[in-house]
Amino acid sequence: MSENKEQCCCCEQSAEDKAKYEQIAKVIETYKDKEGCLIMVLHAAQQIYGYLPLELQQFIADGLGLPLSEVYGVVSFYSFFSTTERGKHTLRVCLGTACYVRGGKKLVDALEDKLHLKVGGTTEDKLFTFEIARCIGACGLAPALMIDDDVFKQMSPAKLDGLLAQYKEVAE
Repeated sequence: MSENKEQCCCCEQSAEDKAKYEQIAKVIETYKDKEGCLIMVLHAAQQIYGYLPLELQQFIADGLGLPLSEVYGVVSFYSFFSTTERGKHTLRVCLGTACYVRGGKKLVDALEDKLHLKVGGTTEDKLFTFEIARCIGACGLAPALMIDDDVFKQMSPAKLDGLLAQYKEVAE
């Protein structure tokens, strides 16, 4: 009689990742019996782990007694969730009408050049993830750029070096 032992995804993880999975397991345990808890669990898991790789989605699906397809469907539908590793800081250039007209596209082009990546990418040093926002509700401040939860008004390509340098200094 052969035993079919499946290894869980956490068996080959670092101690840091195991600790994160343990935290996520506690979140799952807290919410698993609550109707409609999947999005809350996914938000918490992404906050803890940084992103939602397929292995983590399977862990969440198993913990909540859901099919992986349901978890993946929610993760892939909402733009807030990421399946790839993200940077420490998230840069979002607003491309709503006012920001676009006042130079938002120039900011996108300048950031792609300065950070050596395309929209949706993360810098090699994992400091920045670069995204587009359709509107951040700061039309009077156009063109606007967000770094994490901070909004920077009337941005221009010339102001980017100084702004990015502030975040690089803090990281060092």
